[in-house]
Amino acid sequence: MFTGLVQAIGAIRRSPKGVQVQWHPPAGAAWGPAQLALGDSVAVDGVCLTVAERLADGFRADVSEETLGRTTLAAKAERGGAVNLEPALRLADRLGGHLVSGHVDGLGVVRAIARQPASWRLELAWNDPAYGRYICEKASVAVDGISLTVAGCDADGGGFWIAVIPHTWASTTLAQLAVGHGVNLEADLLAKYTERLLAGRGGGGGDAWNGDLGLLNKTFNGAEQRNNEQGSSGAGVDAAWLADHGWV
Repeated sequence: MFTGLVQAIGAIRRSPKGVQVQWHPPAGAAWGPAQLALGDSVAVDGVCLTVAERLADGFRADVSEETLGRTTLAAKAERGGAVNLEPALRLADRLGGHLVSGHVDGLGVVRAIARQPASWRLELAWNDPAYGRYICEKASVAVDGISLTVAGCDADGGGFWIAVIPHTWASTTLAQLAVGHGVNLEADLLAKYTERLLAGRGGGGGDAWNGDLGLLNKTFNGAEQRNNEQGSSGAGVDAAWLADHGWV
């Protein structure tokens, strides 16, 4: 698990056994190749890779066909492209971004980049518009492993834009993007889990959610009616009541 806060920028290259990721951290950096251990997880442009071999200036990782086909890593490795790097989250770490699994959902494309007085406006679009259902204003999204906040989106969420502050622009690979470039995108985990849970309760997120709301209203109305019949004041809904009725 990661937070989407990039710790370093490195370069990725093909190797006979997967890919090699190399970087040279500045003096005093808290994290670098020296801190790696065999089996560690590292987010590389938002893709969770496992350290299969330690190198003096980085590591080697095995990469599956699934990962190569779903992400930009193959294309970047061919040209020795720059990648964002982040070590796995520890339970004692501060969660400064949002929960990022390192399992990329799909590719996106840069539609536009505009310099603003105090930020950059970055416009992106999913290659598969179906993933737009996970996007809404102020939602979290990981772009090449960077935790970013959606500033606005198209009606279907297939296209969206982000306000990038100067620090993030300068300390990640975002400054190297151009219109037409591909990016790795991971939607918010909470949105995906919520959709899955609701679908399991009624065969479709919208219908299931409406059904849950109806059940909740019916349950509370029943409690209110019983309270009125018993001459009780107050809602009569407490932690024990919620547990008895399956809400907690």
